[in-house]
Amino acid sequence: MADRAALEELVRLQGAHVRGLKEQKASAEQIEEEVTKLLKLKAQLGQDEGKQKFVLKTPKGTRDYSPRQMAVREKVFDVIIRCFKRHGAEVIDTPVFELKETLTGKYGEDSKLIYDLKDQGGELLSLRYDLTVPFARYLAMNKLTNIKRYHIAKVYRRDNPAMTRGRYREFYQCDFDIAGQFDPMIPDAECLKIMCEILSSLQIGNFLVKVNDRRILDGMFAVCGVPDSKFRTICSSVDKLDKVSWEEVKNEMVGEKGLAPEVADRIGDYVQQHGGVSLVEQLLQDPKLSQNKQAVEGLGDLKLLFEYLILFGIDDKISFDLSLARGLDYYTGVIYEAVLLQMPTQAGEEPLGVGSIAAGGRYDGLVGMFDPKGRKVPCVGLSIGVERIFSIVEQRLEASEEKVRTTETQVLVASAQKKLLEERLKLVSELWDAGIKAELLYKKNPKLLNQLQYCEEAGIPLVAIIGEQELKDGVIKLRSVASREEVDVRREDLVEEIRRRTNQPLSIC
Repeated sequence: MADRAALEELVRLQGAHVRGLKEQKASAEQIEEEVTKLLKLKAQLGQDEGKQKFVLKTPKGTRDYSPRQMAVREKVFDVIIRCFKRHGAEVIDTPVFELKETLTGKYGEDSKLIYDLKDQGGELLSLRYDLTVPFARYLAMNKLTNIKRYHIAKVYRRDNPAMTRGRYREFYQCDFDIAGQFDPMIPDAECLKIMCEILSSLQIGNFLVKVNDRRILDGMFAVCGVPDSKFRTICSSVDKLDKVSWEEVKNEMVGEKGLAPEVADRIGDYVQQHGGVSLVEQLLQDPKLSQNKQAVEGLGDLKLLFEYLILFGIDDKISFDLSLARGLDYYTGVIYEAVLLQMPTQAGEEPLGVGSIAAGGRYDGLVGMFDPKGRKVPCVGLSIGVERIFSIVEQRLEASEEKVRTTETQVLVASAQKKLLEERLKLVSELWDAGIKAELLYKKNPKLLNQLQYCEEAGIPLVAIIGEQELKDGVIKLRSVASREEVDVRREDLVEEIRRRTNQPLSIC
């Protein structure tokens, strides 16, 4: 017993150590290493009991979805897919895991978040981190130079999850991309238009799309005196400005990444600016930036982009923001990120960004990294952050106590008397064969009241009632659940009447 008490004490201390590391926001690797030690100790404790304790839960950073939550998800997906199709996109799919070397070196500092799998038959594999790199691999492998595609699928990140803020280890991405050689900024402007259309259609609140260009960032770093070797790591620090203050970012750049304080101050003068096309024109006249070829190219493209955004009627939703960096290594040109706005509590205050809900940009060099001959295919795309959107929509429905239908059943086949199961089965089969979404209760002789209550609870709008008299007359009593009105419909006209009342098209897919 003394040994067991000592083991329990070790488990308690190791558990406290893990919690402390999480509170200190230690690295994912360090936390994972200590969690592994904790699990081994717990396993020993379980073995000592002769039976290891089994904890019934989903893995950390994942969740189950109830029928109500899935109904919300399907509605959100439907809005997104209809928009993608409206803009002429085709759909593709790729494996959930890729060769490890396919993903390596594409995500900058975020590469540490890739899930590696055990060696399987001589192949080193990793779960996909996003849908963009697999898309680039798909283009290179199939020698495609021109496609407009969308892809909706799960991706995986070995991150410290924050479930309440919609950050998971397994989550959906909804991507739209345009690949091909086109005139500047036309596809980029359409991507921003799509982003605005979807976010407006979902009615989740006011939003703002921040826009920048990696060439402007690189030019800015150059004129500020950042060494070439530090561009990407400083970029990832700047990318944190939407979450932490400039002072914290500066401390990271100087203290952790060895940047000279005066260089950091010069960067600070730029990255705290945001505005519209007037800021683009102002920076084109900047004595330092105007001498950098990359920055001038980026600013010229942004000026053209704003012209197209005005034509698309979305310029009021777009802000040129020099702090937007997007830490992923593969971006080469325009980058953008949509944030939800928290409206000001006092007059004169600016709206605050409360979380990224969509992002994207141009990545002209990624496909060439996979092509044996290095042939480049220019690409631009966007990704909708649906997990964050699901959380917002779910919270809104909870607050409003709005009833969400979890099935699409149009009619319940019911009986008014006993011994009519066979007739109910024949009628529901006729309706299914005609493409009508129908149900019946799985009891031989259900009470009519129970059948009507089931319709009210499930939100089924119609009840087709069979009785002995209806069978003799060749009719079905069709009842509206909401109004409780009943009409007799000839059996041969029932399908057409149900479609008319539920607005279902006559053709069946």
